[in-house]
Order: sequence, then structure tokens, then C-alpha cells
Amino acid sequence: MRDSARIEYVLRFGDGALVLAQRLCAWVAHAPVMEEDVAVANVSLDLFGQARMWLSYAGELEGAGRDEDRLAFHRDAREFHNVLLVERPNGDFADTTVRGYFYDLWASLALSELAGSHDERIAAIAQKSRKENAYHLRRSQDWIVRLGDGTQESHARVTRAVDELWRYTGELFIGDDVDAVAVGDGFGFAPEALREPWLERVRATFAQATLDVPPDTWMQRGGKQGVHTEDLGYLLAEMQVLPRSMPEAVW
Repeated sequence: MRDSARIEYVLRFGDGALVLAQRLCAWVAHAPVMEEDVAVANVSLDLFGQARMWLSYAGELEGAGRDEDRLAFHRDAREFHNVLLVERPNGDFADTTVRGYFYDLWASLALSELAGSHDERIAAIAQKSRKENAYHLRRSQDWIVRLGDGTQESHARVTRAVDELWRYTGELFIGDDVDAVAVGDGFGFAPEALREPWLERVRATFAQATLDVPPDTWMQRGGKQGVHTEDLGYLLAEMQVLPRSMPEAVW
């Protein structure tokens, strides 16, 4: 259990970065302004790079000969352990911005915790990823404020996006047996401990953006355990079609 828990724990971070990166790359050449084409591409590339580090380490821990490419392109949806939030469709720019802000803020807190992990490899990946995440968070937070405190239309769209995506944030802070092993063995953190710091930052940002924080509600969950929405299946079908069609091909 302890070995498999560490593998799954690492996969959760790798899968989260991979799926969000795949979502974001679909915005390239379709962003509202040219500068955002460049910015969203850079964020996507950062996340792909983080995913490679996490998945490479997961493959080494597993010891079954699967590298980062094999883990990315040759697993089915039930074998992915990302939270549901990152697999939500892009929607419009407000949807993408809110999804990104919720995840970026959580990642900022999570990576800070992992930087002190007793597992030196996890700590090193977290330290490198933190520097990239700092930019991601500044960018998404800035857009939340600009859209929320912008025009009547932008405010309405970002409000709708917040109301829609809020139900997917709770999973970020719900622990399970894998998290318990991570805490007990010192290589991870208790997700519940991040909830209040995350909420505090959300409240502060939303105050600047003239947005209301939604009330507590029932939260969607299951992604970390491999139970996903149908949207992940469509995303993986597009992402994996080439390597699955030609499994012996090499870069």
C-alpha cells in the first residue's frame, strides 16, 4: 500500500498538470488578444514540463518500464488521477480564467508544502514548479480582477463561470487513504489544511473583482480515485490518438 500510494500521489500532480496543459493548448491562436496567445502557450508548456517531471518519477517508482510518454498516452481515463476541475471544458475565456485561477491558487499552496517533502525528488520538482506557478497565478488572478471589475458583460460571464466551477473546487481539499499515507510518511501534506488559506485568498481577490464568493454547496469528487466526467475521455481520445495508432513510433 505504501509504495502504490506514493506512485498514485505523484500521478495526481502529474495528471493534473498534463490535463490542464492539454486544455490550455487548445486556446493557442484563439485567445482574445495576441498577447494571450503567447501567454496561454507559455503556461501550457510550463504545465507539460511539470507533467513530464511528475510522470517520469511515477514511472521510476513503479519500475514497470513505463516512461512519461507511456503514462501520458497509454492509460485509459480510469487510470488517471487528476481532480475533476482541470478536465472541465474550456468554455469561453471567463470559464478558462476561473478554472485556471482556482487551480493556480491551490497549486501555489500545494507546491509550497511539497517543497518541504521528505522525498527529495518530490521536493525538487515542487521547487522548480513553484517558480512557474508564481507567474501562472499572477496572470490568472489579474484576469479575474479585470473581468470581474470590467464591463457588465465580462462581470456577468465571470460570475457565471464561478457559479459553475465552484462545485469542483471542494475535491482539492478532500483527503483519502493515499493522502493519509503521504502525511504519515512525510512526503505529502493534508489537503484539508489548504482550504482556509485558499478561501482567504479567493475572498481577497473576489473583493477586488467585485465578485461574490458562492455559498457552501455539495462538491463533486472522484477524480483523484479515477472516477471522471465524460469530458476526460474526449480529451484523452484527442491527445492519445497518434501514439496509440503508432505505438512503436519514437520522437
